[in-house]
Amino acid sequence: MSQQHPDVPFAITLDVGSSLANLTGSWRTERPVYLDRLPPCNSACPAGENIQAWLAHAEDGDYEAAWHEVMRNNPLPAIMGRACYHPCEGACNRSALDDAINIHAVERFLGDQAIEKGWVPAVEAAPSGKKVLVIGAGPSGLSAAYHLRRLGHAVTIREAGPVPGGMMRFGIPAYRLPREIVQAEIDRILAMGVALELNHKVEDIQAEMKDGGFGACFLAIGAHLAKRVNIPTPDAGKILDAIGVLHEMETSENPPLLGRRVVVYGGGNTAIDVARTAKRLGAEEAIIVYRRTREMMPAHDFEVEEALAEGVILNWLTTIKEIDDSGSFVVEKMALNDEGWPEPTGEFDTIEADSLVLALGQNVDTGFIAKVPGVEIAKDGVIQVGPDMMTGFEGLFAGGDMVPSERTVTVAVGHGKKAARHIDDWLRGERYEHPPRHELAGVDKLNTWYYADAPKTVQPELDVVRRQTSFDEVHRGLDETNALYEARRCLSCGNCFECDNCYGVCPDNAVIKLGPGKRFEFNYDYCKGCGICAAECPCGAIEMVPENI
Repeated sequence: MSQQHPDVPFAITLDVGSSLANLTGSWRTERPVYLDRLPPCNSACPAGENIQAWLAHAEDGDYEAAWHEVMRNNPLPAIMGRACYHPCEGACNRSALDDAINIHAVERFLGDQAIEKGWVPAVEAAPSGKKVLVIGAGPSGLSAAYHLRRLGHAVTIREAGPVPGGMMRFGIPAYRLPREIVQAEIDRILAMGVALELNHKVEDIQAEMKDGGFGACFLAIGAHLAKRVNIPTPDAGKILDAIGVLHEMETSENPPLLGRRVVVYGGGNTAIDVARTAKRLGAEEAIIVYRRTREMMPAHDFEVEEALAEGVILNWLTTIKEIDDSGSFVVEKMALNDEGWPEPTGEFDTIEADSLVLALGQNVDTGFIAKVPGVEIAKDGVIQVGPDMMTGFEGLFAGGDMVPSERTVTVAVGHGKKAARHIDDWLRGERYEHPPRHELAGVDKLNTWYYADAPKTVQPELDVVRRQTSFDEVHRGLDETNALYEARRCLSCGNCFECDNCYGVCPDNAVIKLGPGKRFEFNYDYCKGCGICAAECPCGAIEMVPENI
């Protein structure tokens, strides 16, 4: 009997009955296997996006398919591409070669394309007959509503405010996140059949669930209550809170009157946002007072740099003690102790300013939630939830700013998706189990020498003069040419992209091509386990494992 190797371009006839028959499988101590590893960008994304997958579609120029892949996990790509602090890029293996991929810029491009071209997500699930109440129309509530609707449930969002968007609208200035973009992405979710009731403040959760026939409820109330600090002053009118200022920017016909010189107390992103907003409102000086060093500031460094470029003044190692009778701000200098923490020095100075804006963090209003039996509220005001995002009251779930987590748009969107999956199973009497995670594809798994240097595309910015005098968007988007270029910088970490390298380097013709999109397989009769394929795989999608005996 004879056998021909299935993937050799010319015929080789083998006599299988001979001693070795040119088969080398018995020589192996290890065998190569194809596997999928977890790309670090995917692993770092709080919203759980399959970034590598949608970049692959974008790399092929199929932007609509890329957008649909994004929408499997994140219903707000045009918003996320602007507001997310892109931890995916901090984890990107490409930075070991040149620069991390500008992932958020490509996502923004896809989101903007969808708005421009009117792309709509599919609702493929059959109606479940179940109703879910979502309290809060911020990023977490909108995300949960979107995913629940795609799972076939009827969803109603009840929002206490006059407009939807939550902290995306009231906490992020328009120069970072244009309001027409926020509204367009919300409108698309509502067009899927999600009901929105504005100016509806929920006071009794159990009654609203019962009266509305809701089988489950998702709490997604943002942190809108400003933290206060006791600063002695004869004129309390000079003290404002950051969230109040940003909220007034959205709800009032007239912008808040901050004065010619404005002091902002705090070191987070909100402090930076308010100081930059003050400059745009005409303040000649906007001064941030922060009691620690710049390195300790929770604000992101690129935002600090942008604020400095716009003329914002930062006073580190300084704390406000009081406002004296003349209206001056008395500040005390701080110094780092031996352990590296700031402590008072007893040295004082004064700052003349027209107003003080407190940006010391926010809390969630949980007063009405305390009435619900079984719900545990921690001392810091957040609600305790289980791994399934459910509170101690069955059928009541919570996410976003309400639960222990980093308070960002991306985290909130991820919470909404996660809660929706668990709510869906709860309504169906099932239990959602997250599939096991693949091994991380670290840069040590890659052969980066196969990839040419290709520095990332830098997004254009509005010039500084216009930034100081208008709320026009600071960062511009990519066009189709550089979005395509940026997507093609992806290394496809840990997942085969059919480069044919293994097929070309195998000395035994043991790699079999299965056709476009189907990848490869090994013919172990001919593979002698030399490991060249694994050593030369650019993306680390082959592993040598001990031979089973």
